[in-house]
Amino acid sequence: MQIQCYTLGSVGTHCYLLIQEETGEALLVDPADRGEFLEEKLTQQNLTLKGILLTHGHGDHIMAVSRLRETYQVPVLAHQGEQELLADPEQNLSQALFGCPVSLAADRWLGDGELVELAGLCLRVLHTPGHTPGSCCYYMEKEGVLFSGDTLFCASVGRTDFPGGSMSTLLHSIREKLLPLPDETKVYPGHAELTAIGEERRYNPYFR
Repeated sequence: MQIQCYTLGSVGTHCYLLIQEETGEALLVDPADRGEFLEEKLTQQNLTLKGILLTHGHGDHIMAVSRLRETYQVPVLAHQGEQELLADPEQNLSQALFGCPVSLAADRWLGDGELVELAGLCLRVLHTPGHTPGSCCYYMEKEGVLFSGDTLFCASVGRTDFPGGSMSTLLHSIREKLLPLPDETKVYPGHAELTAIGEERRYNPYFR
């Protein structure tokens, strides 16, 4: 599997393109913005998009979703706890961040621990509320990879001052769901640099 990262939008949100190299099938995690740019990347590499995964529903992670879903006729997946926030432009901050209200519903609502098998790839859903009620991470055990959205960052954690946020809930989520993962697990966050679970367990000031 190949992972490509594109940093998009006014607040520098990471969008990840997951490529199954044997088949040319692909998934997108958090298509933040610039749908035309992402379409170009898929076309240039002759990739077949099979699905869109959302770690949560904030506007800076979802602005290209509708365009890509319409273009490729692929399902959008999100945790079931994010239904209300995704549907409400005030809660998902799309109006406040971009001046463009976005209301979305996923095609498939996911539960904690559920396996997502698309494009020949397998990802486990880890429900990690705190940044938003339906925030989740996607863990690929075989590859040793975690897409953490805005739950866990390098030496930091996600903000909790937005609608539905809770610092105590967020820290509990990380301690219970993420820190027990193997040290070598690579963490691909929604913003800033990549990290690893072992590094965060040892050096993240929220958990030392």
